[in-house]
Amino acid sequence: MSQHAEFSLLKPVGTDPEYLKLHDYVLHDLGLEAFCKALSDDAMERRMITNVLSQITSDENVATYRRQIFVDVLRMPELRKTMMELFDRIQFMRDFSGMHKTSDEELGLWHLFNRLDDLDNYIKIVETMRDCLSDERITSEGLRSLRDYINGLYEDARFSEMKKDIAELKISASDVKSVTLGVNVNERFEAVSIGLVSVNKKPFKKSGIVSNFADAIGTKDRIRDTSDWDGDLHYQLIDKEAKSGFVEFMQNNIAKGEASLLVSQTSAPTDFGPSSTLVNATDGSMTNSTFYLDTVVNKMLSTLVKKLRDTLTGYADVAIMNISELVPEFIYYIRCAEYINGLMEKGCTFCEAETETGDGVSVSAKGFYNLKLAMNMENVKEIVPNDITFDRERTVYILTGANRGGKTTITQAVGQLFVLAQGGLFVPAESFRYAPCDCIYTHFPADEDKTMDLGRLGEECVRFKEMFSQATGRSLMLLNETFSTTSFEEGYYIARDSVKALLTKSVRTIYNTHMHKLGEDAGELTRESNGAGAASLIMRTGEDGKRSFRVALAGPEGSSYAKDIAEKYGVTYDMLVGGK
Repeated sequence: MSQHAEFSLLKPVGTDPEYLKLHDYVLHDLGLEAFCKALSDDAMERRMITNVLSQITSDENVATYRRQIFVDVLRMPELRKTMMELFDRIQFMRDFSGMHKTSDEELGLWHLFNRLDDLDNYIKIVETMRDCLSDERITSEGLRSLRDYINGLYEDARFSEMKKDIAELKISASDVKSVTLGVNVNERFEAVSIGLVSVNKKPFKKSGIVSNFADAIGTKDRIRDTSDWDGDLHYQLIDKEAKSGFVEFMQNNIAKGEASLLVSQTSAPTDFGPSSTLVNATDGSMTNSTFYLDTVVNKMLSTLVKKLRDTLTGYADVAIMNISELVPEFIYYIRCAEYINGLMEKGCTFCEAETETGDGVSVSAKGFYNLKLAMNMENVKEIVPNDITFDRERTVYILTGANRGGKTTITQAVGQLFVLAQGGLFVPAESFRYAPCDCIYTHFPADEDKTMDLGRLGEECVRFKEMFSQATGRSLMLLNETFSTTSFEEGYYIARDSVKALLTKSVRTIYNTHMHKLGEDAGELTRESNGAGAASLIMRTGEDGKRSFRVALAGPEGSSYAKDIAEKYGVTYDMLVGGK
């Protein structure tokens, strides 16, 4: 099985990509926490999905591998339905795989019978999964490899042999219609011990053994002096040391409709034969006869049951954990596909992302929008899509515009494109070509309780320095009103130096800010850099003065920040004098 040990639906076979984990607050800053919560009601599934999206690698082969799997899962709803039905039935595999851990405990024969049913069901699950993945419409390397992987497990576990064995060995609980007990009594005709004589596939009928017994006790001459069977009733003794094993014995006798058992031990004056074991049945405990049946059979067959159990476990254990460990990865694709498919039916535009392998900074997004908007809006046609391009001349965008004009929404949306695309999912855009990033850093305003020691500006500086030291030319940095908690002069001074530093690393950056002067300096900052460029990006104001929520490459429109703040708090001249 070693050749299958490294298989995963999240990375190509034989690869070892390097992952960086996003900080815990990044998905929150990007508005993707709500997306993860909406995917599943199960807390464990949500944690698993969040973990997948939070593990980032710039290896484009990983993104492509995942995307191809997602395409297959998204366009084949019947595949999703069948696999989820199988996953709902697969929990017993973990239970069964733990059987070998109780090798020192006695395991009842009845329990073993039921396990044969479980194992038979497990084989059917694996076969159904294999057949499902053999659909000719599946084109992704990942799902084709999964099919081959399961085929390998099937052969390694000798499932075809096990299936045949189970067909021959299987004795389900529903097949056992009756049991024959032998009861020893004392002189007061009180039951003192019980022994299991036979397990029968056919129920007793009055015309058969019952009437014979009634006749036997109805006539004094029919009460026998010994416990040996006569020709009236079939009897067969099986000793645990017999050369023919239990399985062969049960096969032969169940085929005839009856299997007779007698427990082997030392002889006793009140036994059923020369080598039978009895279980005491005093103090009214005869009422729990099922318990005695299990106990008697265990004593007689403990060695045989253990051997048979270990054999079955050997069949299944090689594959149970391997397949069950892949279930969460498959569920990741299914849950995401179900939810995104629902948004597409609602009218949202999604596309298949394409990776770039060029200079490491290239991005071209057409008609993209914020996923959180789509999740919350009733009429998604009201969403305003935008375009953006990153290249060597424009690695840093300084985004300015009116308050509540959509700057944060656009900043979040760019980060969402990368997280979803590198997770292999469709993205909210008309088209998206990108060079995968090695990590995403977000610098959004911190909660006030996190700034008590350093103050707001101090906390912002410390956090930005840490982010900058970790960022590379393949990173994505999203800054939201960074360094705006101090005076304009102080904030502008720190912000300008920060942008210059980002240009030295060619870090793809969106810096949304109300410091319009920083946007005006974009050309000068580009000239001072060594190849990378900064550009001014604005949120346009409509002709009627309303928010357009559209971005454009242009110089800042003016001191709209002060105007918006004044209007927000009612301190314009007209509002103050007019009492509005």
